[in-house]
Amino acid sequence: MDTVTLKNEALQRIEKAEKTSDLEQLRIEYLAKKGTVQQLMVQMKDLSPEEKPAFGQKVNELKKVITQALEDRQKQLAESELNERLKTEKIDISLDASSAPVGSLHPLTLITQQIEDIFVGLGYEVAEGPEVELDLYNFEKANIPADHPSRDMQDTFYIDPNTLLRTHTTAIQMRVLEAAHGKTPIKLVCPGKVYRRDDDDATHSHQFMQSEGLVVGEGITLADLKGTLQFMIESLFKEGTKIRFRPSYFPFTEPSFEVDMSCHICGGKGCNVCKHTGWIEILGSGMVHPHVLEINGFDPKKYTGFAFGVGLERIAMLKYGITDIRDLYTNDIRFLQGFKKYQ
Repeated sequence: MDTVTLKNEALQRIEKAEKTSDLEQLRIEYLAKKGTVQQLMVQMKDLSPEEKPAFGQKVNELKKVITQALEDRQKQLAESELNERLKTEKIDISLDASSAPVGSLHPLTLITQQIEDIFVGLGYEVAEGPEVELDLYNFEKANIPADHPSRDMQDTFYIDPNTLLRTHTTAIQMRVLEAAHGKTPIKLVCPGKVYRRDDDDATHSHQFMQSEGLVVGEGITLADLKGTLQFMIESLFKEGTKIRFRPSYFPFTEPSFEVDMSCHICGGKGCNVCKHTGWIEILGSGMVHPHVLEINGFDPKKYTGFAFGVGLERIAMLKYGITDIRDLYTNDIRFLQGFKKYQ
């Protein structure tokens, strides 16, 4: 078969191809090593030296024509096949998507945000610090003596003799005091996770969350502490909730107080929640110990301050009626869905 006849035949078959797979078969048939075009070169041995160059040029041109025709038809068919797929596989975007179950913000997140909002509104800063803490900030700078029971291995999770999982966010306060280099005023609230060796039951957990507050400046008094806590408790629960102070002991405050609030369920009349006393223990507080101020670079004769610490799980359980602290850590979306109304 001469080159002209072969070209016409190949172009016609390429034009009639309806699939890209058909084009691949034609490419193999005409252009492969043992294909029809390549076989034309066998005729070269029967030609005279004068005829061979012209014949070789015609065969090369035939290869180019067929190759170009295959590429052009390939583009046409590929576009046509894509358009057909778009028609048959089209997604109706007006249909409702399948919905996944959605929970809500975790109750501890809700309480953290509420406390932050309360104190940011009072001009406080929100401070954070490492959960893996140095003994220096967790105990020593907080005026907790070396023989204090909380420093024992059975009460604190130690990583090495000088490093531990912080037992309270007081460590954040100590870092802020050190970084202040004796300059005031300091007003901060520091929420975060803390860790203590404890039995896990309905009211206790080895991991829990605290939010502590610290104010240092000139002329800070116990009245400022009481007014601040009164405002916080009324903001978290309801207006008219009362608080009372009971003397206590904390190494980093002097004097120190346990703070109770009137029961938000019965209004102080007595019920199962408050064990019929009308009061619920809610947090610890006190005036910053002069030694804590001194070892952190403040003149205790010039400056005073107050500090307090509240367990966020306790606030959440009281506020939302949660009876088992373990519910806060089960990662059950059914539990979280109950808090959508509080967002």
